[in-house]
Amino acid sequence: MKKDILIKFGQKVREERLKQKLSQEQFADIVGVHRTYIGMIERAEKNITLENIEKIAKALKIRISDLLDNL
Repeated sequence: MKKDILIKFGQKVREERLKQKLSQEQFADIVGVHRTYIGMIERAEKNITLENIEKIAKALKIRISDLLDNL
């Protein structure tokens, strides 16, 4: 069973990515990771590191706290 926090975080990443009209591939290029990694995060299949949370927040041009709100 997937942990709620991973599901909510993945949903938040997807929501923010789609707001900026970015495909997973485009977003992965900006973040500097593989496209499948972004998909795995959005599907709550990866327990993401703090370093990658920071990369994602910077790529989305939002604060880390914005990604973690309401988790």
